[in-house]
Amino acid sequence: MKVIGFCGYSGSGKTTLVEQLIGQLRGRGLRVSVVKHAHHAFDIDHAGKDSWRHRQAGAYEVVVASNRRLALIREYEAIAAPTVHELIAELSGCDWVLVEGFKRADLQKIEVWRAATGKPVQYPQDPFIVAVCTDSAPLPVPTDLPVLDLNDVGAVANFLLSDSARYEYQPPHLDSPDR
Repeated sequence: MKVIGFCGYSGSGKTTLVEQLIGQLRGRGLRVSVVKHAHHAFDIDHAGKDSWRHRQAGAYEVVVASNRRLALIREYEAIAAPTVHELIAELSGCDWVLVEGFKRADLQKIEVWRAATGKPVQYPQDPFIVAVCTDSAPLPVPTDLPVLDLNDVGAVANFLLSDSARYEYQPPHLDSPDR
């Protein structure tokens, strides 16, 4: 499986780009999964639903399944911050994993940057950034990295697929200090 991250500040367009890229890759016959970082407490369950009631009763994990989908909800017994690598390991087989957020992760990433956010670029300090996707030219810090048009998702897909072997995922060793 190939893995590419997308980093950038809120409002830069990461979610829209990832959403459109899913469609581009699926349209080319590829199976795509997503790992998304949430910054705050979030819930995919709703009060009163059976699965919510099971969680409220103290279940560590609840798996909800139908003939169309499966959802796993895990309640950490103490505050936990799983690494992106632990989350990738949870996925079933696929061709591509698009990782949104996890801007400090030790995996290759495309930075999504817009001048309108008023936020600085990250690529000068992050050696894992392999390209910048933007609708704002020129960039505030010169770079030799490829610069992709944020409004041309087909070009972003072509960029990834043109050298897809580069993104083949190699999980870190269990004794790695980054785990």
